[in-house]
Amino acid sequence: MSPPEPLVLVVDDEPQLRRFLRASLPAQGYRLLEAATGEEALREAAARAPDLVLLDLGLPDLDGVEVTRRLREWCAAPILVLSARDQEQDKIRALDAGADDYLTKPFGTGELLARMRAALRHVARGEAAEPVVATGDLRVDLASRKVTVGERDVRLTRTEYRLLALLARHAGKVLTHRQLLKEVWGPGAVDQTHYLRVYMGQLRHKIEADPAQPRYLLTETGVGYRLAAE
Repeated sequence: MSPPEPLVLVVDDEPQLRRFLRASLPAQGYRLLEAATGEEALREAAARAPDLVLLDLGLPDLDGVEVTRRLREWCAAPILVLSARDQEQDKIRALDAGADDYLTKPFGTGELLARMRAALRHVARGEAAEPVVATGDLRVDLASRKVTVGERDVRLTRTEYRLLALLARHAGKVLTHRQLLKEVWGPGAVDQTHYLRVYMGQLRHKIEADPAQPRYLLTETGVGYRLAAE
């Protein structure tokens, strides 16, 4: 017996976008719920327990960041923000409030579907349940603390490994500068963004075929970093 199709809650006050998603997502194996306001979204999420939430920030009643915070009090479903707001601070606020990813409108259907798949895979495997995270030729074995690219073993310092392992446990998810600094260097280092620039540069030189055009360790400009998911 095949598993049920993932249930996606679309929260957006634009009828055109909801119509577009209604036309495209079911053909890709998703069931849809729709809400045009934040309060309606919270009611639908409580009643129907969606597997994934697609959330606009500019809602007519509640700000999408507030909706994210309230959902995160009890809802573990991944939240993918879809918003016309392209300011870095908006992205950071949404991610720090508990969103898993952020896509700026207008976006391509292919990228949206890829990020949805990554978010659902992340939930399916659980953050600590998967001992090996693999993407392309990169493998991070969290149990043995071993990193390989193809057949090549990658030797990392303790801090480099902690940073890579954190990104691997959240593969496909954007982690903000503040989240990464707090987890790897501690709460006292949350403003030391130069630490990340230095260590991400070192990691890319050890892992990427072309550090200037990274395939695995991706920058979300002004916001943070993510490890590309398969």
